[in-house]
Amino acid sequence: MDSESEPDVFDAVSPSTEDGSSRKPYDVAYKVLSPEEITAMQNKQVKKVQTLLEVPASSAAILLRHYAWNSERLQEEFWSDPAASFAAAGLSPPSSPTTSTASLPMTSPLKSRNPFRPKSKKALPFDCPICCNDYPAEEFDTQTFALGCKHRFCRDCWKEYLTGKIKTEGESARVQCMESGCNRVVVQEAVEELVEPAVVQRYRELVQSAYVQDSPNLRWCPHPGCQFAIECSQAPPRMLNQIVPTVTCKCGNDLCFGCGYQADHRPVLCKIVKAWEKKCADDSETANWLNANTKECPKCQSTIEKNGGCNHMTCKKCRGEFCWVCMGPWSEHGTSWYQCNRFDEKSGADARDAQAKSRASLERYLHYFNRFANHDQSAKLDADFYKNTEKKMEIMQNNGNLSWIEVQFAKEAVGTVVKSRILLKWSYAMAYYLKRNNMTELFEDNQRDLERAVENLSHLLESNIAEQDIGKIRFKITNQAAYVQKRHDILLDDTLKGYLEQRWQFTIDI
Repeated sequence: MDSESEPDVFDAVSPSTEDGSSRKPYDVAYKVLSPEEITAMQNKQVKKVQTLLEVPASSAAILLRHYAWNSERLQEEFWSDPAASFAAAGLSPPSSPTTSTASLPMTSPLKSRNPFRPKSKKALPFDCPICCNDYPAEEFDTQTFALGCKHRFCRDCWKEYLTGKIKTEGESARVQCMESGCNRVVVQEAVEELVEPAVVQRYRELVQSAYVQDSPNLRWCPHPGCQFAIECSQAPPRMLNQIVPTVTCKCGNDLCFGCGYQADHRPVLCKIVKAWEKKCADDSETANWLNANTKECPKCQSTIEKNGGCNHMTCKKCRGEFCWVCMGPWSEHGTSWYQCNRFDEKSGADARDAQAKSRASLERYLHYFNRFANHDQSAKLDADFYKNTEKKMEIMQNNGNLSWIEVQFAKEAVGTVVKSRILLKWSYAMAYYLKRNNMTELFEDNQRDLERAVENLSHLLESNIAEQDIGKIRFKITNQAAYVQKRHDILLDDTLKGYLEQRWQFTIDI
């Protein structure tokens, strides 16, 4: 987990995941870890430092946390000035009883007397400075407790304090002494001696969580209910302007290792995702307006509701065919002059005063956001629409008209459509920040070709499959799905390779 072990340049030589499958040059190698594997990894690092520095396991763990699990930096500073390293980490000096006790397992409770102070030669009465309870001399050892900093309190106050910190505030590895201004960290052995077993278990869980959060090469899967973590050493922050480190957890969900986004946001860089979402949040009222499900027919002005993912609309009143996105004639969308995905930059260039420039800027943003939001909505509608068709096809299968394989082709095609719409959705966020040049033209060509292929496949899927010749419609849908997949791979592959080749120029600093 040491930061020095991170590569200075991205290793593009066929990285692979834990299953050994080959990956694209822009993909990253990663491994999905279970809670048990995380604990074993943590204990291995602690044991190594414990042996090298000859300190208890709990002290080694606190030192590693302070140095962000960078053992090289820890050793360098420790051997230079051990006392300063201990003090900076919130530990007692190496010569104190706290750190000179025998090494103890990280998960084993103490079975002997309190090791954090020497047994007093002569017991004295004690008044707890927090609860003000008086303890006679014979109860000094059994009812009071102090860390190596010598700040003593009664065990009941310690128990209440630690339980609140752990269970209520969710703190673990950096819980400090109760004395005001004292930064001495409460080590794990002390926690195990002072609180109930259930609180100790919660403490260990929080320590494990903190280990993943502190380690630069680990990240928890953000999806609800998932306990796995991802290990990846090829996505340090300095590389996030060249790669989009998408990984797949064992729970079946995608996430971005770079920013923790709970889905695949390729082909957009993490910084652009953040800028785009901030931009959309700032224009929330505009977003609400654009998310409306109804528009007027451009020919007869009849109100039309969109109930499927396909953007090829036919007005029931005048039979006019138009594009739901740009409201232009649909006849132009299958031709070489198809421009629905491009914004006319000339309209902004002609603006002369501040108000006109502001309006042109808003129009440009609306152009890209409208398409971003539309593909997001269409992906959901495509998936919902298929559920109804799937039920009809299952009925036909049960009646003996279709085999199981014949039912699956539509499901696989819908998956291709949804995946491609998600890619198209984020491609518009990227396009909004791209500077205009020849490379941008090529990007938009690939974007247009995928978009046109997706609309054709979506239109086929929304036809009444159950009432058509199953052999012919399966042939059409399967072929079109294969073409959509091809166009999807071309757009994704070319865009992500463009980052490594530094082909893209943006209007914001990445």
